[in-house]
Amino acid sequence: MSEQELLSRIKIVPGVCGGRPTVRGLRITVSNILELLAGGMTELKILEEYPYLEREDIQACLNYASRLSSFSSEPLAATQV
Repeated sequence: MSEQELLSRIKIVPGVCGGRPTVRGLRITVSNILELLAGGMTELKILEEYPYLEREDIQACLNYASRLSSFSSEPLAATQV
């Protein structure tokens, strides 16, 4: 599956999970999946606990997080008066 296809699985829908990024518009957020992985849950265990998810959904969350973390948050230089 291409990167674009993976990223298309991540949806931001007003009114669903407070507008946070979700997996395919379902009520499970990207951060939920990332927290499970960070806590040591395996991909297989996540798929067992959430049978409506697919392996590509987890890949999409990781890809989304990777892309998001590559943005710089360096402040703009102050303008001299």
